[in-house]
Amino acid sequence: MQENAGSVGPVTPSAPTADLTPEENRVISTFQKASPAVAFIKTTAQAVQSQRGLSLGSPMEVPTGSGSGFLWDNRGHVITNYHVIMQSLQGGNSRKVMVKLPGMAEAREAEIVGYEAEKDLAVLKLRNVRNLPKPMDVGTSNDLLVGQSVLAIGNPYGLDDTLTTGVVSALGRDIQGIGGRPIQGCIQTDAAINPGNSGGPLLDSRGRLIGVNTMIFSPNGGAAGNVGIGFAIPVDTVRRVVNEIIRYGKVIRPTMGVSVANDRVKVSIEQQIGRKLE
Repeated sequence: MQENAGSVGPVTPSAPTADLTPEENRVISTFQKASPAVAFIKTTAQAVQSQRGLSLGSPMEVPTGSGSGFLWDNRGHVITNYHVIMQSLQGGNSRKVMVKLPGMAEAREAEIVGYEAEKDLAVLKLRNVRNLPKPMDVGTSNDLLVGQSVLAIGNPYGLDDTLTTGVVSALGRDIQGIGGRPIQGCIQTDAAINPGNSGGPLLDSRGRLIGVNTMIFSPNGGAAGNVGIGFAIPVDTVRRVVNEIIRYGKVIRPTMGVSVANDRVKVSIEQQIGRKLE
């Protein structure tokens, strides 16, 4: 997709309004500061219409999934959930990942730098990095307190730039990740998180990233919708995973190296300890 170089302009925050409470003005200011860096992510694939095995024309681009994400740095890295883009990992070059930030006239194509399925995180990189907004401010999650205010921004059901608010409901939750292993230390929040919010930011009251929204608890297989229990991957985990993916293309896991001593070394050790080694 082509786009004019000047399509992304600066966002001018509104001045505080006297008719609103200080708390309302704070939330408005935080949203206006953070929302330009929140992305709508869509995956597409090419499908050929056919009838009785005969092609009916050129391939059509059809959507295969969508979710949220956010701009991580000035180099065009965008963070989202692995489950948002996993369909695009199947099928080769006919599949695309498209990213649209609020100030963009059109979505831009992104490549997948890497992912960590066990943490449900993925790193994308925009091919066109002209005129990007300020990246998300990254905070920390090791000093969060139950009861503090949080904001979630995302694209639930494709409704872009949606803000919900709430509090940190609990800390240290372990949730079952899409990779089959638990994601430890997650943040529980009552800020409304719905399908399409996945991969979007959870922010503190100053607009700093404290987590990546990833999952909701919904009884009856999701039929009940949002019930005020959502989970976010803590930003300290996100930072570690993202930095490794950007640097190495994957998460580096520690390994224990074991070497086998040759016969000469083995004999020397046996002489020193006065017995045979098994």
